[in-house]
Amino acid sequence: MNSEQQTPIWRLIPLLAAPGRVQMAIDSWLLSQHLQGHPPSLRFYTWLPASISLGYHQSTWPKHWQHLTWQGRPLELVQRPTGGRAVLHQGDLTYALITSGLDGSRLKVYQQLCGFLLQGWRSLGVELRYGAAGQGYIHNPSCFGTATGADLVLPDGAKFIGSAQLRRGSAVLQHGSIRLEPDAALFTKVFDTEPFVPVRLPLAQRGAALIQTVIDGLVVAAADYFAVHLAIQPLQESEWRDIINQFQLSADLVTQDTETQF
Repeated sequence: MNSEQQTPIWRLIPLLAAPGRVQMAIDSWLLSQHLQGHPPSLRFYTWLPASISLGYHQSTWPKHWQHLTWQGRPLELVQRPTGGRAVLHQGDLTYALITSGLDGSRLKVYQQLCGFLLQGWRSLGVELRYGAAGQGYIHNPSCFGTATGADLVLPDGAKFIGSAQLRRGSAVLQHGSIRLEPDAALFTKVFDTEPFVPVRLPLAQRGAALIQTVIDGLVVAAADYFAVHLAIQPLQESEWRDIINQFQLSADLVTQDTETQF
């Protein structure tokens, strides 16, 4: 038996741009699949159109959010299956990790899973650290308004990656937003009482090239950190049908705004 056969295999789903409802359905579906015995999975995605995601227990939000637009399209409001506060998804990259077998407190599990992010960004020249805010974050409508011990901040103290979890038995879905190129004007429209903190990265790339550079670095780090082989496996047609049916999605919603990169 060779070393690759001895190495656990996780599924790596290619970059996907899609509406927030579709992305949240995929994350939830992957968790349910893992609970049924399928391997852990890792994926990266963006939100098309730009959206505001709300924590699962977040029942109130500013009324003006329902009337905001970005690049001529309404800013969608989407409920996440995970907790936490609101996140503006524009100019960001989201990661989702579904696995199991982790012990300890919620914070300990967060930090075990975030290890690949620390390692990956270090390889890209960015040294991140954990935030230190206490429970006061629950009074802030913006996830990026404070940084807890489950979040990652830049050397200048700016929150860079905010993550949230959903646990089912021994399995966990953890996903998080990585702020790459946020628009200051849109952020101010959404979180008008929060100061906008620009993101300064030592990377020359912008747009799609920046996203691909980040994904490449984080995929290499994840394989090393978790000691696994990441096998690229796009969602198959039968899986798309299952997701659409299970989460009562419109087929048009999936096909019109979904862009897969192989």
